Amino acid sequence: MAAVLPNTITGAPLSGLARALVQASRLSPGQADALHKKAALDKTAFIDALLESGLIDSATLASFCAETFGYPLLDLSSFSPEAIPLTAIDARLMQAQRVIALAKRGNKMSVALSDPTNTQALDQIKFQSEASVEPVIVAHDVLVKLLASLAKNAEQSLNDLAGEEAEIEFAEEEAQASTAPDATNDVEDAPIVRFLNKILMDAVQLGASDIHFEPYEKYYRIRLRVDGVLRDHASPPLSIREKLVSRIKVLAKLDISEKRVPQDGRMRLVMGPTRTIDLRVSTLPTLFGEKTVMRILDATQAQMGIDALGYDADQKALLLDAISRPYGMVLVTGPTGSGKTVSLYTCLNVLNKPGINISTAEDPAEINLPGVNQVNVNDKAGLTFPVALKSFLRQDPDIIMVGEIRDLETADIAIKAAQTGHMVFSTLHTNDAPSTLTRLMNMGVAPFNIASSVILITAQRLARRLCACKQPIEIGREALVAAGYRDTDLDGSWKPYGPAGCDRCLGSGYKGRVGIYQIMPITPAIEALILAHGNSMDIAAQAEKDGVNSLRRSGLMKVKQGLTSLEEVLGCTNE
Repeated sequence: MAAVLPNTITGAPLSGLARALVQASRLSPGQADALHKKAALDKTAFIDALLESGLIDSATLASFCAETFGYPLLDLSSFSPEAIPLTAIDARLMQAQRVIALAKRGNKMSVALSDPTNTQALDQIKFQSEASVEPVIVAHDVLVKLLASLAKNAEQSLNDLAGEEAEIEFAEEEAQASTAPDATNDVEDAPIVRFLNKILMDAVQLGASDIHFEPYEKYYRIRLRVDGVLRDHASPPLSIREKLVSRIKVLAKLDISEKRVPQDGRMRLVMGPTRTIDLRVSTLPTLFGEKTVMRILDATQAQMGIDALGYDADQKALLLDAISRPYGMVLVTGPTGSGKTVSLYTCLNVLNKPGINISTAEDPAEINLPGVNQVNVNDKAGLTFPVALKSFLRQDPDIIMVGEIRDLETADIAIKAAQTGHMVFSTLHTNDAPSTLTRLMNMGVAPFNIASSVILITAQRLARRLCACKQPIEIGREALVAAGYRDTDLDGSWKPYGPAGCDRCLGSGYKGRVGIYQIMPITPAIEALILAHGNSMDIAAQAEKDGVNSLRRSGLMKVKQGLTSLEEVLGCTNE
């Protein structure tokens, strides 16, 4: 009759590694039970208590496990750490279960462990990696030392990237975050916190407009959009991607447990007693994790003044005249990222006085302007642009700003507001000013309503501004004429400049951006074309007769002034 194994302090019979050792007469039942009690008291694993007792050494135990359970035995000290595929197993799982992936070939993964009875670890690895796990037995003491070294190296690499000085504050941090029970370590991991702080500080100092956190199969990269161009900024370990996203989600008050659908949120970065920066956060599930993009919204941009935007003197005069009228509509057009929002906010900032009631409907409000009543539209809740506009008209407004005219209903309400004594600002996504009018007509707005309400349209682009290290370059006369210069422009009184590159501009030759504008007031001649259902080409031809420069022509003048390069202008404008 087989001997009955003694019970542990929980009342259950011995199992796992203890049972195998007792059955092989390597331990007595009493020793096994005592070791179980000690492990429970010290809150450690049985294998730790066993090796600490000195009843068996680590190498002997590894040989026993390999022979008893039929798994291969490996001298882990001879295995190169550089060959370890660190991304094959989640770092938290690796440290918690004390396992290391040795190699992965196709759908099979060799995993080093010291306790082959730890089936929970093997099951978790199978579930996470969707691979067939092949256990390999290694000495416990060598395994523990290697895991400690890997953890230290991972933390040190983050510390090296982040530095010790990256300490910033977040407004109302984690106040309303939805945090999963197992996410505490993710969001409070000190190296992760310092690393994210450093990335945000770098982005603000470099004048970046967006930060991209992008996971791929074998690497992780962080890019910054500086002066409209994405640049590689950091390549942290792939194993931190989930912790980094979790930290961002907590700060942006997003659901940390939801990884299957996109989410949008925002957070506020406190840079000092007088400066805060808002960040819009967007997450998107991809094949290898969640891509996260943070858009930096600096309210100080809207307070720089209209002179900082780069309008020519005559363009500035036309714009200021239009926005100072008691009623009418001013439209700003251009593609995403062309600076429309900053231009609108700058105009609002000029008009934002104690005696003026300003209301805005945006999706979402990007820059906080004190003194302006800003409303975030919410289609799911029924707060659409038309609903917000109708409410505004019952709120005694002087100036109304609509984030974007997307449909006929919004356009009709905005135009009626402009016709009934209100100044209305809005944006459209069109290529130039003349095509904005035909776009409104194509949406179904009656031509007489357009002619009687729209007073000015400004189309714009952003070109990179040449750094102070710029240098004159030689461009042939034929090339300049082909670009759009007239003979009267090529009088030899100026030379085009090109990028050179220095430490200040990080070698790109460009620092900051300059606006290129087409300011088109609606003249009586253009009104007549609108009423006659004229197309965009007819309107553009008439605008040119009225002295309106095209976007290309305005850009060429910026090249003539030495503000940007011909290459930049050709890249962001069409002729």
